[in-house]
Amino acid sequence: MIGWRARLGFLVPPGNPTVETEMIALAPSGVSLHFHRMTARGGTGSLEGQDERNRMMVDNIGASIELLALVNPDVIAVAHTATSYYLGRQGEADLLARLQRSTGRRVVTAFGSMVRALEQLNVRRLALGTPYSQETTLQGKAHLEAYGFEVVNFVNLQGVVNIYDETAERAYRLARLVDSEDAEAVFLSGTGMPTLSVLELLEQDLGKPVISSASAMMWQALRLAGVGQPIPGYGRLFTLGCSRQ
Repeated sequence: MIGWRARLGFLVPPGNPTVETEMIALAPSGVSLHFHRMTARGGTGSLEGQDERNRMMVDNIGASIELLALVNPDVIAVAHTATSYYLGRQGEADLLARLQRSTGRRVVTAFGSMVRALEQLNVRRLALGTPYSQETTLQGKAHLEAYGFEVVNFVNLQGVVNIYDETAERAYRLARLVDSEDAEAVFLSGTGMPTLSVLELLEQDLGKPVISSASAMMWQALRLAGVGQPIPGYGRLFTLGCSRQ
């Protein structure tokens, strides 16, 4: 049977080429991955019009998740961090409750997964790096603070024309730039900017946990599905035991 160990579903922004590649790289044997595009129009990956695209994805998410749920995933992840920033804490909670009622499946967000990951690592003070505009980055900072985290430093990557053209090398430099002595961890926000290949290197160089939206999302989805297998090479988060919360 396909997905005899677990089936994971991912709702992906329409122009995002990164989620499939990074999730497939992380998937243990026996775990199948299933992807569906959310609906949004306009210049995908552009910093301009991001709030409008977020609104369109949220407005149409019911139809998107209905189709993805047909493959009977154990967990569905909304693979777009800025959706949570756009909605705010209560809006995000309301959306998840609605999606779980309509599908009968456990549904998580990339941001919510990051919150669980930071809690698992006992992190309260962090540095935030994003490929977003300054406005969206400030929304992310406020969202983290609403959950009780202290953002000791934050930087939005300069020179971004299209998030989906960014590279892991640029993500590495962003993490080095935003890190501070007071930060217990570094969080790289956004599922469109490649990060997985540099997380372990960053942890070696910075001496602290480095988490990305992608790594947190897959970690949480696997553990909610009951797959606690350590996955070496992608940072200490994937060495932690199973926590089905």
